[in-house]
Amino acid sequence: MGVTAIKPGILTTVQDRGRTGYLGSGFSPSGVMDTRALHTANLLVDNDPDAPVLEFCLAGPTLRFTTSTYVAITGGDFRPTLDGHAAPMYTALAVHRGSVLAFGAPKTGMYGYLAIAGGSINAPEVMGSRSTNLKCGIGGWKGRALITGDYLPFCTRNIDFIPNLGSHTVDRDDAFYGFDDPEITLRVVPGPQEDMFTQDGVNTFYGKPYTTTSRCDRMGFRLDGPEIETVNGSDIISDGIALGAVQIPADGRPIIMLSDRQTTGGYAKIGTVCSVDLPKLVQCTPGRTIRFAPVTIQQAQDLYRQEARRMEALAKMVRRPCYGGISPRRTARRLTPILEAQARAHVSGSQKLWIELSKTEQQRLQPAEQPASDSNR
Repeated sequence: MGVTAIKPGILTTVQDRGRTGYLGSGFSPSGVMDTRALHTANLLVDNDPDAPVLEFCLAGPTLRFTTSTYVAITGGDFRPTLDGHAAPMYTALAVHRGSVLAFGAPKTGMYGYLAIAGGSINAPEVMGSRSTNLKCGIGGWKGRALITGDYLPFCTRNIDFIPNLGSHTVDRDDAFYGFDDPEITLRVVPGPQEDMFTQDGVNTFYGKPYTTTSRCDRMGFRLDGPEIETVNGSDIISDGIALGAVQIPADGRPIIMLSDRQTTGGYAKIGTVCSVDLPKLVQCTPGRTIRFAPVTIQQAQDLYRQEARRMEALAKMVRRPCYGGISPRRTARRLTPILEAQARAHVSGSQKLWIELSKTEQQRLQPAEQPASDSNR
């Protein structure tokens, strides 16, 4: 009743939305890098929005299922295959006992996500979360990334059915992530130490392009580009760091703090990236062009509410009956010729019927007798 890691991938961990309420004790929240992909994946398999998922980076795992269930794959395109055949993303996908689900290097994006129906992996909660904190070695699966041979049990036994399965498919999010766009724009709430930068420095930050580098991980993304000028250096007395905070160290290049960030830091922060835009950032491969645009706190809150309404609408669409199920007449029109063709084959003796016909139906489907010719009279 679980899944075995044949190959663990480069960095495959159990993550949920993160561990809240412990920043004051020095524990980073952890949690998924891409919350949009997390919510969509759990929605597709009827899980709680905060159910844990498997997150993988750069190279995905190869997994063998020991029980039948449904899964959903979201985030970057890691070329998933199920038993050697291409597996679809952003849909509820049936896997059977003994099936092997494999991922390769990403075609697009940096992080991929696998949600498992029935509540996902049965990992113990630590301080209210199942997220893996790699630095502290807590949460997730034994506080670490997966290794070869790990067996992860599921919360629920076999899942053979999901209501309204035909509706559990959504469009891929490639347009949102801008995988094919030459650059992406991240919206930023200015502050809290914007006054430590010169006007030229602020204009550089919002007016010039920056590029992602290979110096990125779950702690933060370091960007390259023009130096952001300060009034008198960027060192401050350490204070708290929010998700998406844009620190400017001594070299003047931005660092955007993410899920495994430290709880406090001593570099001035020129702004904070809106949470709804962070999924775009974390799916950027090295060399992508980034631009920043300032927004007010009220605008950032409006963006958050719009994203919440989008997820609510998506949930309604996924959980409604599919068109064939909501229209019995349409279903009957589709089934009638199929059943009649099989019934005729059964009556003629060429095929065994999987439903039982009444004598009246058998007589109706009997071929008409040919009239006798004059020579036989």
